[in-house]
Amino acid sequence: MMRIYFIGIFILLTAIVANFIAYKLNIMTWYGFIEFLTASGEKEIVIRIIDYVWLFLAYPIILGFGYWIGDKMYQFLFS
Repeated sequence: MMRIYFIGIFILLTAIVANFIAYKLNIMTWYGFIEFLTASGEKEIVIRIIDYVWLFLAYPIILGFGYWIGDKMYQFLFS
């Protein structure tokens, strides 16, 4: 149970950093994508190719890296 919590913290920290970087680079995050999906027509939202690459390729890979780092850190500290 402690291992899952420890890894979860690393994934959360990785997600925060990744979202900050995406925001600074003006790349759409999941919050913006959900806004796009729920837009009622009065607001035009443009999604670029880089946004799709980020959301469906880069972001999951980065979060997976956060899992991997969290697991390695847990093994290093507690094994």
